[in-house]
Amino acid sequence: MKCFQSSKRVATGVGAALAAVSSAVFATPKPWQLNMTPGVTKTSQEIYQIHMWALYVCVAIGVLVFGAMIYAMVKFRKSKGAVPAKWSHNTKVEMVWTVVPILILVALAAPATNVLISMAHTEDSQMTIKVTGYQWKWRYEYVNWGDKPYHVNFISKLDSQSDATRQLKSGLDPQNVKADGENTYLLNVDHPLVLPTNTKVRFVVTGDDVIHAWWVPALGWKQDAIPGIINDDWTEIPEPGIYRGQCAELCGQDHGFMPIVVKAVPKDEFIKWLDTQEAALAPTPAAAATAAAPAAESASAVAAAPKG
Repeated sequence: MKCFQSSKRVATGVGAALAAVSSAVFATPKPWQLNMTPGVTKTSQEIYQIHMWALYVCVAIGVLVFGAMIYAMVKFRKSKGAVPAKWSHNTKVEMVWTVVPILILVALAAPATNVLISMAHTEDSQMTIKVTGYQWKWRYEYVNWGDKPYHVNFISKLDSQSDATRQLKSGLDPQNVKADGENTYLLNVDHPLVLPTNTKVRFVVTGDDVIHAWWVPALGWKQDAIPGIINDDWTEIPEPGIYRGQCAELCGQDHGFMPIVVKAVPKDEFIKWLDTQEAALAPTPAAAATAAAPAAESASAVAAAPKG
């Protein structure tokens, strides 16, 4: 266990160094990318470390098992005069190949269980975002920031450039769909979800029509959006950046055109953005007066009506 903890600290340092190189590196999949992304959150990097340790264990087991098989086939082949043994069981060997796999599984399950418990701990969040899946778009509702309630909400769907390019016989080249020099064909939206950095954000996720799944690989988790059911999860993004994902549950004919974009910005910038969005939703004084006039007239009519 000490060896695992020491190696885990090394892997954590490597993961942090990789994340520091560029937050955009892990935003979208790369050509011929074979491995998982370390992501940018603590959760995603812990998952990546467990995945890599499981891979190392599998490789070691494969080398031992296939190495023993190849050695036995070459060393004890009939052409060299090998004579088969007469025994069929060995208690000590059977105990070893039963106990050792159990110990390996326990060693891998312990850190994985800790990560799962951490992922389920959505308490102590500073803000809450409600995510609702529709065919084929997302609605984001900013429920609160600390103790202050908010009413900001909007629909986020595939951006117009990708939507035009995906049409049959459009004649447009998907390779030309770019944002900030990065190919974002089917991975960009008209309104990204804006989040603050270094803030624990709780997500409550549901669906309105069919089952969807909200998934941004760089955040390290995927949550099903099921009609009539509220699932929750959380994230804390340490640095600004653009992180992309997609619906990960087959939800109909346009399932492949339901991207997700998370834009993480510094906390001060986020608060200014959120207050601006909230102010834009507030009715103007003229609109408020217009809406209040019929109510006042109705109240006067009720007061003037004869009683009895």
